[in-house]
Amino acid sequence: MPYWVSPKLANKPLLTNHNLLHLAETSCSGFQHLLRCEWLLNVHPSGNSGAALISFKLDLEKFRKWECCRFGALTQQAITPVEDEKPHVPGVESSGAIERTRGNEPRGFHKDLNLLPKPLTANDLSSSPSDGSKVRVAYQGLPGAYSEAAALKAYPKCETVPCDQFEETFKAVELWLVDKAVLPIENSVGGSIHRNYDLLLRHRLHIVGEVQMQVNHCLLGLPGTRKEEIKSVLSHPMALAQCDMMLCDLGVLRISAHDTAGAAQMVASTGLRETGAIASAKAAEIYGLDILAENIQDDKDNITRFLILAREPIIPGTDRPYKTSIVFTLEEGPGVLFKALSVFALRSINLSKIESRPRKQHPSSVVDNSNEGSAKHFDYLFFIDFEASMAEPRAQYALGHLQEFARFLRVLGSYPIDTVL
Repeated sequence: MPYWVSPKLANKPLLTNHNLLHLAETSCSGFQHLLRCEWLLNVHPSGNSGAALISFKLDLEKFRKWECCRFGALTQQAITPVEDEKPHVPGVESSGAIERTRGNEPRGFHKDLNLLPKPLTANDLSSSPSDGSKVRVAYQGLPGAYSEAAALKAYPKCETVPCDQFEETFKAVELWLVDKAVLPIENSVGGSIHRNYDLLLRHRLHIVGEVQMQVNHCLLGLPGTRKEEIKSVLSHPMALAQCDMMLCDLGVLRISAHDTAGAAQMVASTGLRETGAIASAKAAEIYGLDILAENIQDDKDNITRFLILAREPIIPGTDRPYKTSIVFTLEEGPGVLFKALSVFALRSINLSKIESRPRKQHPSSVVDNSNEGSAKHFDYLFFIDFEASMAEPRAQYALGHLQEFARFLRVLGSYPIDTVL
């Protein structure tokens, strides 16, 4: 899988597994040979080998010290600074520097260790900017989309990156073009977005957070247009469905668009006064449209839940409420789903979401055990969200118990629950 490389590093050689293996073998081959000779002298000493053994051990000690200095220099050379085009590391420019290090091995060796990157501590993790000022977040749609608003809620100062399709948001994270992606997964009115559940299983990204956001749809039109003049309305199919009552009262023609912000852009670019769009108030501000009506959705408590995806999982804790998302399949048999769900009930773990999707590789299977019957049924994947952290023993025991019934089990992520709308 290709990775994005900074232009500053484009002309620099990259260390590969093959290069690292060759480096280790070259540096250690002479050292291992001397160790082998020392073992032979100790096991099979001869009458005249006493002085030779003492001399050999002195040479061996010198070689060990030289190897320490050599590995320290190689360690410095392997570090490639990102900020500097031509790094300058004192003491490793030439073989003369290594010769100078031989005379003072302990001081040079400790100096090399001080130049190594320090491991992260809990303070380093907690001191990272919570506003997302250094985070690039991908979302599906154009500027002004609800997904962009969800990204800004999670990381107020992040750089948002629009993508044309949901699939492209996953690829942007996998190719290191962005740090995270925001993905709508369900709506309180429209239900689950099944396409995105399939993408979660197809890709190997991890859920690191969630965002629950109140969605307030607005009817937008060109400046100076009245609501009664609108004859057709563009928007995403789910937005059109969520505003069904208002659209029926207006008696307008419904036209599906790729996303809500894209519908607002089309109205602004075409200049048709009889065409409106359903989108956010932010989209009206971006594309220079008037808000003809606000909060036009049928259900005033219209909430969309978004997932935040990243390449690496976060370390779950117990300092706040956590949620864990999993997907699994089950063996066939009566009461198997009941047994699978009971592993959570036995440990007082609340299930907040359960979704089933047919398996695409095995969409159906024979009902009877003889493999001769013609009746078939779907083979399902089960997506479950439960309110517990993977840092809690009860969650670990529950998943261990679930594995007794599951043919396949994958943890999609364990992350803090968003409790602020």
